Amino acid sequence: MLNEITKDAQARMGKSIESLRQAMSKVRTGRASTSLVDHLKVNYYGSEMPLSQVASIAVNDARSLTITPWEKPMVAAVEKAIINSDLGLTPNTAGTVIRINLPALTEERRRDLAKMVNGEGEDAKVAIRNIRRDANQQVKELLKEKEASEDDARRVEDEIQKITDAAIKDVDDVVKAKEQELMAV
Repeated sequence: MLNEITKDAQARMGKSIESLRQAMSKVRTGRASTSLVDHLKVNYYGSEMPLSQVASIAVNDARSLTITPWEKPMVAAVEKAIINSDLGLTPNTAGTVIRINLPALTEERRRDLAKMVNGEGEDAKVAIRNIRRDANQQVKELLKEKEASEDDARRVEDEIQKITDAAIKDVDDVVKAKEQELMAV
């Protein structure tokens, strides 16, 4: 039972870190990346579809993306999805090819993005600490119900703390890497 608690905590912390990585991939740096538009949904004949399922997305050069819908009528829907998104980008359409030019980031915008990245990192740390608290609470309940010895409970709590420390270090590494990527000109 105690091993299940640590495995569950470790799995949940891993999911928190993976969620942070996905959030970081959406943060725009100075370079073009297909992950920038991965989360966009397009109205495809009445249902919401991921952009990657209705068009091909390619990096043209360091500052531009090209999106080519597979069906000509989808050009307008893809364009509308990009305009309505939170990206703040304007698509340029030439026939069936949609180009998105990414403007260079100003120093002020880089700092704002770095603050946002730090905020996301702090949210991930809070989530990890909540998972630790839940796991420790489960251990205390087992101890109270006499289903675990005090030595075993103490050992598991130490193990949970080690897992937590490792997860928080991973969060710090992800945030630091993204900050460096943002500040690189």
